[in-house]
Amino acid sequence: MVQATDPVELRVINDDNVIAVIDLSVSADQTDLVAPNVKSLAQAFATTKVWVRAVYAGGVPVGFVMLSDDHDKRRYYLWRFMIDHRYQHMGFGRAAMDLLHDYVRTRPGGDRIYLSYVPEDGGPEHFYKSLGYVDTGVDNHGELEAVLDLTTPRPAV
Repeated sequence: MVQATDPVELRVINDDNVIAVIDLSVSADQTDLVAPNVKSLAQAFATTKVWVRAVYAGGVPVGFVMLSDDHDKRRYYLWRFMIDHRYQHMGFGRAAMDLLHDYVRTRPGGDRIYLSYVPEDGGPEHFYKSLGYVDTGVDNHGELEAVLDLTTPRPAV
């Protein structure tokens, strides 16, 4: 049984865990907000300069992260992020984002990370803003872009 106090880590997706990652899903009212993991993994397979990881808590896969990792352009973009509906509101998303931010800081020019979100009720806007993301004013086909300056201190929880 997964506990909110379990340690969170980002693990490589491989033969041992790919099916478990594919089987993770958001709640029915969130399916319009993020693509299924199987679609994300297919895109990652066919795309260069992408970094994918499974989010684990206490040794159990609880989520998925996909980052556009283009160090040549020095622009890092959170392409997909999800925590399975059974494990939301347990702090795993925040911990996973902290780990993602730590990773981006190690990349050439990794002082900012971008993402976009669907601005709907039940969407991730409040979550991302609580992490310090600010809107850029860019609308990507109905998704609003936000950026986090990774050189500033993390916001208090």
